[in-house]
Amino acid sequence: MSSQKAKGKQVIDTVDDDNELSADGSGGSEPEQPTNEPDVHTSSKKKKKKKSRLAKLLNPISGSAEDKIVETVMKKVKAEHANADEDSVRAALQQLNLKDVVAGKSGLGGKNQKDTGGHKFWATQPVPQYGEGLPEQDGLIEPSKPPEELKQQPDPLPKDFEWTTLDINDPAQLKEVYELLSANYVEDDDASFRFKYSAEFLKWALQPPGYHKEWHLGVRVVTNKKLVAFISGVPVTLRVRQNEVKASEINFLCVIKKLRHKRLAPVLIREVTRQCNLKGTFQAIYTGGIFLPTPVSTCRYYHRSINVPKLLDVKFTFVPRHSTRARMILQCRLPQTPHFANSGLREMEERDVEQVTDLYKRYMDRFDMSPLMSAGEVRHYFLSGKGTGEVGPSRRREGQVLWVYVVEDPETKKITDFFSFFSLPSSVIGNLKYSVLDAAYLYYYATETAFEPQAEESGALKRRLEDLIKDALIIADQAKFDVFNALTLMDNVPSLEQLKFGAGDGLLNYYLYNWRTSPLAGMEGKGGVQPGKGVGVVMI
Repeated sequence: MSSQKAKGKQVIDTVDDDNELSADGSGGSEPEQPTNEPDVHTSSKKKKKKKSRLAKLLNPISGSAEDKIVETVMKKVKAEHANADEDSVRAALQQLNLKDVVAGKSGLGGKNQKDTGGHKFWATQPVPQYGEGLPEQDGLIEPSKPPEELKQQPDPLPKDFEWTTLDINDPAQLKEVYELLSANYVEDDDASFRFKYSAEFLKWALQPPGYHKEWHLGVRVVTNKKLVAFISGVPVTLRVRQNEVKASEINFLCVIKKLRHKRLAPVLIREVTRQCNLKGTFQAIYTGGIFLPTPVSTCRYYHRSINVPKLLDVKFTFVPRHSTRARMILQCRLPQTPHFANSGLREMEERDVEQVTDLYKRYMDRFDMSPLMSAGEVRHYFLSGKGTGEVGPSRRREGQVLWVYVVEDPETKKITDFFSFFSLPSSVIGNLKYSVLDAAYLYYYATETAFEPQAEESGALKRRLEDLIKDALIIADQAKFDVFNALTLMDNVPSLEQLKFGAGDGLLNYYLYNWRTSPLAGMEGKGGVQPGKGVGVVMI
């Protein structure tokens, strides 16, 4: 799921130049650097050195590139900021850096700089390679193969290791996966935070309708049977522009830290690919915070602070210049009552599945890439993560990982809107006061307002979505979440600033395996499509 300082979400760890598991912390996840938004900032730990802050800002560039680059940066600052201070310099540098990242030239902070020849593993895979240019038409990169032409046995593992298939319904095996991910999955560059998936979350994420047990793969030590690596896939039907693509969603690639030199990651990827092929699936979608050949889109993480004192204490955020701790708390305070509380707002129930499925389909058809969901899939993804028992005063049930609310017209009983978010906490490493950071992630939503005449041009859709997402923030606040995260996808972009989200520097790259299509609008517009509207897939 991604570097975590601003905690974006990286869904799949990646393979580096030597075909090893990358420890990239650029976030597929969670953003790390501050922006000059007044209400939310994310940053790496500040090191106390005598050199000026400005010198430290320039150091990554001056130390690794020509003086000409520094000169270019300074010209940009002077041109756009007549009275430039250190904050404006930071913003300009970040903007230049992000442009290079989006262009595939470098990773954040100059990390992960690669060219086509550097990706030894991915150069062998049916994915678009750098420099190929735009495809003339969408379609397969390699044709599907009949069952008799497929490899029937997995690749051999290094000595002392063996393949295993994980049964998520077995509590003992589910615990093994949970413990492996909790100790070894994505963490930020300075090892302050690490994703902490719950067992309930894994059951929700890994067992949609039609899932295949064979796609939940692990590696064990032969002698003691300890689980040391894992990768998963679940079936998904994607609409990519005008094409319906039967694919797998690849997630949770993880190798125990001590064994990453064994180069197990590419072997795991090849094996889950083989297992998917055996079931007739030859395409996949996956995400990562590092640039590989070649993203179909790149989205950026935004963060909305809720529990400001805690976020400051764990160094997830910081007090910006010309502000105070008390002012930040006041700026981020949310109302006590949701906007739609008296207009039919309630939790989604089983009786809503048919209407929500219909609204979801029509709304998601507005984006260039989105999952096609049956009523059964809507039931699973929007209801099965609600936990057990009654909702307590904190708006949480036991084992709850998902919050889904609908707005029902009191008179017609029609579902006019719904919104959802899920829980993905992180372990706080080395903090004596707090052990867990509770983060909520904006999931899917839809509203009938989108289909009203001139809804976007008049601003009606933007206003409706802001009211809906603000209600999600209020409910997350009541459920004791610390921060609320969202990506620059779907219709999020126009509303983030108004709702006091701050831009992080964590990027989430979307990849399609064995499918070629032109770039989709994510953090930037593409082909006349506004930012965000190319991507309608929220990876969990």
